[in-house]
Amino acid sequence: MKKYGKLIIAVIVAIIFIGTFVFLYKKSQPQPVVYNEFTPTVGDVSKTTIITGKIEPRDEVSVKPQISGIITNLYKEAGDRVEAGEVIAKVKVIPDMGQLSSAEARVRLAAINVKQAKVNFKRDESLYNQKLISADEYDKTRQALQQAEEEVVAANDALEVVRDGVSKSNASASSTLIRSTISGIILDIPVKVGNTVVLSNTFNDGTTIATVADMKDLIFRGNIDETEVGSLVQDMPMKITIGALQDLNFDATLEYISPKAVENNGANQFEVKAAVKVVEGDKIRSGYSANAEIILAKATKVLTVPESAIEFSNDSAFVFIVKGTGEQKTYERRAVTTGISDGVNIEIKSGVTQKDKVRGPQVVADDKSEK
Repeated sequence: MKKYGKLIIAVIVAIIFIGTFVFLYKKSQPQPVVYNEFTPTVGDVSKTTIITGKIEPRDEVSVKPQISGIITNLYKEAGDRVEAGEVIAKVKVIPDMGQLSSAEARVRLAAINVKQAKVNFKRDESLYNQKLISADEYDKTRQALQQAEEEVVAANDALEVVRDGVSKSNASASSTLIRSTISGIILDIPVKVGNTVVLSNTFNDGTTIATVADMKDLIFRGNIDETEVGSLVQDMPMKITIGALQDLNFDATLEYISPKAVENNGANQFEVKAAVKVVEGDKIRSGYSANAEIILAKATKVLTVPESAIEFSNDSAFVFIVKGTGEQKTYERRAVTTGISDGVNIEIKSGVTQKDKVRGPQVVADDKSEK
Protein backbone atom coordinates (compact mmCIF):
# COMPACT_ATOMS: atom_id res chain seq x y z
CA MET A 1 0.00 0.00 0.00
CA LYS A 2 2.81 2.33 0.84
CA LYS A 3 4.26 1.70 -2.61
CA TYR A 4 1.02 2.69 -4.34
CA GLY A 5 0.66 5.79 -2.16
CA LYS A 6 4.08 7.07 -3.13
CA LEU A 7 3.28 6.48 -6.78
CA ILE A 8 0.04 8.48 -6.59
CA ILE A 9 1.81 11.41 -4.91
CA ALA A 10 4.51 11.36 -7.60
CA VAL A 11 1.87 11.45 -10.35
CA ILE A 12 0.09 14.40 -8.74
CA VAL A 13 3.36 16.34 -8.39
CA ALA A 14 4.22 15.60 -12.03
CA ILE A 15 0.80 16.81 -13.20
CA ILE A 16 1.15 20.03 -11.21
CA PHE A 17 4.65 20.59 -12.57
CA ILE A 18 3.61 19.97 -16.18
CA GLY A 19 0.48 22.16 -15.81
CA THR A 20 2.54 25.00 -14.37
CA PHE A 21 5.07 24.70 -17.17
CA VAL A 22 2.35 24.77 -19.85
CA PHE A 23 0.66 27.79 -18.22
CA LEU A 24 3.90 29.75 -18.01
CA TYR A 25 4.75 28.80 -21.58
CA LYS A 26 1.45 30.11 -22.88
CA LYS A 27 1.81 33.31 -20.86
CA SER A 28 5.25 33.90 -22.32
CA GLN A 29 4.01 33.65 -25.89
CA PRO A 30 3.38 37.02 -27.64
CA GLN A 31 -0.34 37.82 -27.87
CA PRO A 32 -1.80 39.07 -31.15
CA VAL A 33 -2.55 42.82 -31.15
CA VAL A 34 -6.25 43.56 -31.55
CA TYR A 35 -7.70 46.96 -32.37
CA ASN A 36 -11.14 48.47 -32.18
CA GLU A 37 -12.58 49.19 -35.60
CA PHE A 38 -15.10 51.88 -36.58
CA THR A 39 -17.21 52.62 -39.61
CA PRO A 40 -17.59 56.36 -40.37
CA THR A 41 -21.15 57.58 -39.78
CA VAL A 42 -23.15 60.66 -40.77
CA GLY A 43 -24.28 62.81 -37.89
CA ASP A 44 -24.21 66.21 -36.19
CA VAL A 45 -21.17 67.56 -34.36
CA SER A 46 -21.16 70.66 -32.19
CA LYS A 47 -18.40 72.35 -30.25
CA THR A 48 -19.71 73.68 -26.95
CA THR A 49 -18.26 75.40 -23.93
CA ILE A 50 -19.48 75.78 -20.36
CA ILE A 51 -19.35 79.18 -18.66
CA THR A 52 -19.59 79.31 -14.87
CA GLY A 53 -21.32 82.30 -13.35
CA LYS A 54 -24.37 83.35 -11.36
CA ILE A 55 -27.92 84.62 -11.77
CA GLU A 56 -28.67 88.17 -10.68
CA PRO A 57 -31.33 90.82 -11.34
CA ARG A 58 -30.66 93.35 -14.06
CA ASP A 59 -31.82 96.23 -11.84
CA GLU A 60 -30.91 96.12 -8.14
CA VAL A 61 -31.51 99.36 -6.24
CA SER A 62 -30.33 100.41 -2.78
CA VAL A 63 -33.01 102.47 -1.01
CA LYS A 64 -31.42 105.15 1.20
CA PRO A 65 -32.92 107.82 3.49
CA GLN A 66 -33.19 111.49 2.59
CA ILE A 67 -32.57 112.48 6.21
CA SER A 68 -30.46 111.23 9.11
CA GLY A 69 -32.16 109.74 12.14
CA ILE A 70 -33.23 106.55 13.91
CA ILE A 71 -35.34 103.74 12.48
CA THR A 72 -38.64 103.65 14.42
CA ASN A 73 -40.68 101.30 12.21
CA LEU A 74 -40.02 98.64 9.58
CA TYR A 75 -43.11 97.81 7.54
CA LYS A 76 -41.53 95.23 5.21
CA GLU A 77 -39.11 92.32 5.39
CA ALA A 78 -36.84 90.52 2.94
CA GLY A 79 -38.82 88.55 0.39
CA ASP A 80 -41.82 90.91 0.36
CA ARG A 81 -42.98 92.49 -2.88
CA VAL A 82 -43.22 96.29 -2.97
CA GLU A 83 -44.50 98.77 -5.50
CA ALA A 84 -42.73 102.01 -6.41
CA GLY A 85 -43.58 104.61 -3.76
CA GLU A 86 -44.63 102.07 -1.13
CA VAL A 87 -43.37 102.79 2.41
CA ILE A 88 -40.68 100.43 3.70
CA ALA A 89 -39.63 102.14 6.95
CA LYS A 90 -40.04 105.24 9.07
CA VAL A 91 -37.23 107.38 10.47
CA LYS A 92 -37.31 109.64 13.52
CA VAL A 93 -35.22 112.75 13.02
CA ILE A 94 -32.44 113.69 15.38
CA PRO A 95 -32.32 117.49 14.92
CA ASP A 96 -29.07 119.38 14.58
CA MET A 97 -28.96 121.81 17.51
CA GLY A 98 -27.49 124.64 15.45
CA GLN A 99 -30.16 124.31 12.75
CA LEU A 100 -32.85 123.99 15.43
CA SER A 101 -31.73 127.19 17.14
CA SER A 102 -31.69 129.06 13.82
CA ALA A 103 -35.18 127.78 12.94
CA GLU A 104 -36.58 128.84 16.33
CA ALA A 105 -34.99 132.29 16.00
CA ARG A 106 -36.55 132.63 12.54
CA VAL A 107 -40.01 131.88 14.02
CA ARG A 108 -39.56 134.51 16.73
CA LEU A 109 -38.36 137.11 14.24
CA ALA A 110 -41.28 136.35 11.92
CA ALA A 111 -43.71 136.85 14.81
CA ILE A 112 -42.18 140.27 15.61
CA ASN A 113 -42.33 141.32 11.96
CA VAL A 114 -45.96 140.30 11.51
CA LYS A 115 -46.96 142.12 14.71
CA GLN A 116 -45.35 145.34 13.45
CA ALA A 117 -46.87 144.83 9.99
CA LYS A 118 -50.35 144.63 11.53
CA VAL A 119 -49.81 147.89 13.41
CA ASN A 120 -48.66 149.62 10.24
CA PHE A 121 -51.58 148.25 8.26
CA LYS A 122 -54.20 149.44 10.79
CA ARG A 123 -52.69 152.93 10.88
CA ASP A 124 -52.50 153.23 7.09
CA GLU A 125 -56.00 151.78 6.76
CA SER A 126 -57.36 154.55 9.02
CA LEU A 127 -55.47 157.21 7.06
CA TYR A 128 -56.68 155.77 3.75
CA ASN A 129 -60.28 155.84 4.91
CA GLN A 130 -59.80 159.52 5.79
CA LYS A 131 -58.29 160.03 2.33
CA LEU A 132 -55.07 161.26 3.89
CA ILE A 133 -52.82 158.76 1.99
CA SER A 134 -52.95 157.42 -1.55
CA ALA A 135 -54.21 154.00 -2.56
CA ASP A 136 -50.71 153.09 -3.68
CA GLU A 137 -49.27 153.59 -0.18
CA TYR A 138 -52.17 151.66 1.34
CA ASP A 139 -51.58 148.71 -1.03
CA LYS A 140 -47.89 148.59 -0.14
CA THR A 141 -48.71 148.37 3.57
CA ARG A 142 -51.26 145.59 2.97
CA GLN A 143 -48.72 143.68 0.85
CA ALA A 144 -46.09 143.98 3.60
CA LEU A 145 -48.58 142.46 6.08
CA GLN A 146 -49.30 139.54 3.74
CA GLN A 147 -45.59 138.88 3.24
CA ALA A 148 -45.02 138.94 7.00
CA GLU A 149 -47.83 136.42 7.53
CA GLU A 150 -46.41 134.12 4.86
CA GLU A 151 -43.01 134.33 6.52
CA VAL A 152 -44.58 133.14 9.78
CA VAL A 153 -46.01 130.08 8.01
CA ALA A 154 -42.68 129.37 6.26
CA ALA A 155 -40.71 129.78 9.49
CA ASN A 156 -42.99 127.35 11.34
CA ASP A 157 -42.75 124.81 8.49
CA ALA A 158 -38.96 125.09 8.55
CA LEU A 159 -38.93 124.56 12.31
CA GLU A 160 -41.12 121.44 12.02
CA VAL A 161 -38.90 119.99 9.30
CA VAL A 162 -35.73 120.54 11.34
CA ARG A 163 -37.32 119.27 14.56
CA ASP A 164 -39.58 116.45 13.27
CA GLY A 165 -38.44 115.86 9.70
CA VAL A 166 -41.88 116.70 8.35
CA SER A 167 -44.24 119.67 8.37
CA LYS A 168 -48.02 119.82 8.23
CA SER A 169 -47.94 121.24 4.70
CA ASN A 170 -45.88 118.39 3.21
CA ALA A 171 -46.95 115.46 5.36
CA SER A 172 -47.86 113.36 2.30
CA ALA A 173 -44.31 113.66 0.95
CA SER A 174 -42.59 113.18 4.30
CA SER A 175 -38.89 112.42 4.11
CA THR A 176 -39.22 110.43 7.35
CA LEU A 177 -41.10 107.76 5.38
CA ILE A 178 -38.62 105.67 3.40
CA ARG A 179 -40.26 104.59 0.15
CA SER A 180 -39.21 102.09 -2.49
CA THR A 181 -38.01 103.75 -5.69
CA ILE A 182 -38.90 100.76 -7.93
CA SER A 183 -41.36 97.88 -7.98
CA GLY A 184 -39.91 94.47 -7.17
CA ILE A 185 -38.85 92.06 -4.44
CA ILE A 186 -37.01 93.17 -1.32
CA LEU A 187 -33.74 91.19 -1.35
CA ASP A 188 -32.36 92.48 1.94
CA ILE A 189 -33.13 94.87 4.82
CA PRO A 190 -29.78 95.29 6.59
CA VAL A 191 -31.11 97.62 9.35
CA LYS A 192 -33.21 97.05 12.45
CA VAL A 193 -35.52 99.22 14.52
CA GLY A 194 -33.35 101.50 16.63
CA ASN A 195 -30.46 101.67 14.15
CA THR A 196 -29.09 105.10 13.32
CA VAL A 197 -29.11 105.95 9.61
CA VAL A 198 -27.48 108.79 7.70
CA LEU A 199 -28.38 110.39 4.40
CA SER A 200 -26.16 110.22 1.36
CA ASN A 201 -23.88 113.21 0.80
CA THR A 202 -20.50 114.16 -0.63
CA PHE A 203 -18.62 112.51 2.23
CA ASN A 204 -20.88 109.53 2.92
CA ASP A 205 -22.63 106.95 0.74
CA GLY A 206 -25.52 106.88 3.19
CA THR A 207 -27.14 103.96 5.00
CA THR A 208 -28.92 101.36 2.90
CA ILE A 209 -32.40 100.75 4.29
CA ALA A 210 -33.34 98.05 1.77
CA THR A 211 -32.20 96.44 -1.47
CA VAL A 212 -34.97 96.03 -4.05
CA ALA A 213 -34.78 94.23 -7.41
CA ASP A 214 -37.07 93.23 -10.25
CA MET A 215 -36.78 89.42 -10.17
CA LYS A 216 -38.69 89.07 -13.43
CA ASP A 217 -35.80 90.61 -15.35
CA LEU A 218 -32.75 88.45 -14.67
CA ILE A 219 -29.35 88.11 -16.31
CA PHE A 220 -26.60 85.51 -16.25
CA ARG A 221 -23.14 86.95 -15.56
CA GLY A 222 -19.98 84.91 -16.11
CA ASN A 223 -16.48 84.88 -17.59
CA ILE A 224 -15.17 83.11 -20.69
CA ASP A 225 -11.56 82.35 -21.62
CA GLU A 226 -9.83 84.48 -24.24
CA THR A 227 -9.30 81.41 -26.45
CA GLU A 228 -13.07 81.04 -26.92
CA VAL A 229 -14.37 84.60 -26.78
CA GLY A 230 -13.61 85.12 -30.47
CA SER A 231 -16.34 82.61 -31.37
CA LEU A 232 -19.05 84.57 -29.54
CA VAL A 233 -21.46 87.01 -31.12
CA GLN A 234 -24.39 88.87 -29.60
CA ASP A 235 -27.82 87.18 -29.63
CA MET A 236 -26.32 83.67 -29.52
CA PRO A 237 -28.65 81.24 -27.67
CA MET A 238 -27.49 79.76 -24.38
CA LYS A 239 -28.78 77.09 -22.02
CA ILE A 240 -28.63 78.02 -18.33
CA THR A 241 -28.53 75.28 -15.68
CA ILE A 242 -29.03 75.99 -11.97
CA GLY A 243 -27.75 73.05 -9.94
CA ALA A 244 -29.39 74.20 -6.69
CA LEU A 245 -32.83 73.82 -8.30
CA GLN A 246 -32.40 70.17 -9.30
CA ASP A 247 -30.65 71.09 -12.54
CA LEU A 248 -33.42 73.45 -13.63
CA ASN A 249 -32.81 74.73 -17.18
CA PHE A 250 -33.61 78.08 -18.77
CA ASP A 251 -33.04 79.57 -22.18
CA ALA A 252 -30.97 82.74 -22.42
CA THR A 253 -29.70 85.11 -25.08
CA LEU A 254 -26.18 86.52 -25.09
CA GLU A 255 -26.40 90.31 -25.00
CA TYR A 256 -23.03 91.60 -23.78
CA ILE A 257 -19.38 90.68 -24.33
CA SER A 258 -16.85 92.79 -22.47
CA PRO A 259 -14.36 94.58 -24.72
CA LYS A 260 -11.71 94.34 -22.00
CA ALA A 261 -10.18 91.24 -20.38
CA VAL A 262 -9.73 90.72 -16.66
CA GLU A 263 -7.04 88.49 -15.18
CA ASN A 264 -8.41 85.54 -13.22
CA ASN A 265 -5.99 83.02 -11.70
CA GLY A 266 -3.36 83.94 -14.28
CA ALA A 267 -5.72 83.62 -17.27
CA ASN A 268 -7.29 86.41 -19.30
CA GLN A 269 -11.07 86.20 -19.28
CA PHE A 270 -13.89 88.33 -20.65
CA GLU A 271 -17.14 89.06 -18.85
CA VAL A 272 -20.36 88.05 -20.62
CA LYS A 273 -24.00 88.74 -19.79
CA ALA A 274 -27.10 86.98 -21.06
CA ALA A 275 -30.79 87.78 -20.66
CA VAL A 276 -32.50 84.86 -18.92
CA LYS A 277 -35.97 83.83 -20.08
CA VAL A 278 -37.62 82.95 -16.78
CA VAL A 279 -40.79 80.88 -16.71
CA GLU A 280 -43.50 82.52 -14.60
CA GLY A 281 -43.76 81.00 -11.14
CA ASP A 282 -40.20 79.67 -10.89
CA LYS A 283 -38.55 80.59 -7.61
CA ILE A 284 -35.13 81.89 -8.60
CA ARG A 285 -33.12 83.76 -6.00
CA SER A 286 -30.49 86.38 -6.65
CA GLY A 287 -26.95 85.01 -6.54
CA TYR A 288 -27.68 81.39 -7.55
CA SER A 289 -24.61 79.74 -9.09
CA ALA A 290 -25.29 78.63 -12.64
CA ASN A 291 -23.63 77.13 -15.70
CA ALA A 292 -24.24 78.39 -19.22
CA GLU A 293 -23.78 76.03 -22.16
CA ILE A 294 -23.18 77.79 -25.45
CA ILE A 295 -22.58 76.26 -28.88
CA LEU A 296 -19.47 77.83 -30.42
CA ALA A 297 -19.68 75.95 -33.74
CA LYS A 298 -21.92 73.28 -35.27
CA ALA A 299 -21.86 71.00 -38.32
CA THR A 300 -24.92 68.99 -39.36
CA LYS A 301 -25.11 65.79 -41.41
CA VAL A 302 -21.36 65.38 -41.77
CA LEU A 303 -19.12 62.30 -41.81
CA THR A 304 -17.74 61.55 -38.34
CA VAL A 305 -15.45 59.07 -36.62
CA PRO A 306 -14.40 58.77 -32.96
CA GLU A 307 -11.63 61.22 -32.22
CA SER A 308 -9.64 58.36 -30.63
CA ALA A 309 -9.17 56.93 -34.14
CA ILE A 310 -7.30 60.03 -35.32
CA GLU A 311 -3.52 60.30 -35.20
CA PHE A 312 -2.33 63.90 -35.04
CA SER A 313 1.16 64.74 -36.21
CA ASN A 314 2.19 68.39 -36.22
CA ASP A 315 -0.55 70.14 -38.22
CA SER A 316 -1.69 66.97 -40.02
CA ALA A 317 -4.21 64.27 -39.14
CA PHE A 318 -4.15 60.60 -40.16
CA VAL A 319 -6.29 57.49 -39.86
CA PHE A 320 -5.50 53.82 -40.42
CA ILE A 321 -7.80 52.18 -42.97
CA VAL A 322 -8.48 48.46 -42.42
CA LYS A 323 -7.47 46.28 -45.40
CA GLY A 324 -8.28 42.57 -45.66
CA THR A 325 -9.60 40.23 -42.98
CA GLY A 326 -8.33 37.66 -40.51
CA GLU A 327 -4.61 36.97 -40.54
CA GLN A 328 -4.31 38.87 -43.83
CA LYS A 329 -5.58 42.09 -42.23
CA THR A 330 -3.36 45.16 -42.73
CA TYR A 331 -3.70 48.88 -41.99
CA GLU A 332 -3.12 51.70 -44.47
CA ARG A 333 -2.13 55.08 -43.03
CA ARG A 334 -4.09 57.81 -44.79
CA ALA A 335 -4.14 61.60 -44.39
CA VAL A 336 -7.53 63.18 -43.63
CA THR A 337 -8.92 66.68 -43.24
CA THR A 338 -10.74 67.17 -39.95
CA GLY A 339 -13.31 69.74 -38.84
CA ILE A 340 -15.29 70.33 -35.64
CA SER A 341 -14.85 68.04 -32.65
CA ASP A 342 -17.16 67.64 -29.65
CA GLY A 343 -14.54 65.80 -27.64
CA VAL A 344 -15.89 62.36 -28.60
CA ASN A 345 -16.53 62.45 -32.34
CA ILE A 346 -14.78 64.53 -34.96
CA GLU A 347 -15.87 65.73 -38.38
CA ILE A 348 -14.02 64.26 -41.38
CA LYS A 349 -14.09 66.61 -44.36
CA SER A 350 -12.05 64.45 -46.71
CA GLY A 351 -9.88 61.31 -46.76
CA VAL A 352 -12.39 58.56 -45.90
CA THR A 353 -15.87 57.45 -46.95
CA GLN A 354 -18.68 55.50 -45.31
CA LYS A 355 -17.42 52.38 -47.10
CA ASP A 356 -14.09 52.50 -45.28
CA LYS A 357 -13.37 50.91 -41.91
CA VAL A 358 -11.10 52.85 -39.56
CA ARG A 359 -8.77 51.37 -36.97
CA GLY A 360 -9.28 52.64 -33.45
CA PRO A 361 -7.30 52.26 -30.22
CA GLN A 362 -5.77 48.95 -29.22
CA VAL A 363 -8.04 46.59 -27.28
CA VAL A 364 -6.69 46.06 -23.78
CA ALA A 365 -6.49 42.61 -22.16
CA ASP A 366 -9.62 43.09 -20.02
CA ASP A 367 -11.64 43.96 -23.14
CA LYS A 368 -10.43 40.75 -24.87
CA SER A 369 -11.46 38.59 -21.95
CA GLU A 370 -14.90 40.18 -21.85
CA LYS A 371 -15.36 39.50 -25.58
